[in-house]
Amino acid sequence: MQTEDRLKQKLWEKISQMPPEHILLVTDFIASLDQPNSDRMFTLAAAKLSEPALQKVWDNPDDAEYDQL
Repeated sequence: MQTEDRLKQKLWEKISQMPPEHILLVTDFIASLDQPNSDRMFTLAAAKLSEPALQKVWDNPDDAEYDQL
């Protein structure tokens, strides 16, 4: 089993090679891990509830080519 310091070093190496926008995503993910479950569940529930309202925006012929990405 790897030591905690080695795991941290490997993580740092991976993060240091990422473009800035990916580093922001990783930072947001890490921050979300610190939130209590109730906050995370509330956010997920709010996102799920917004899906029907955004469906027309997401599903349209003009943006269909992005579905293939």
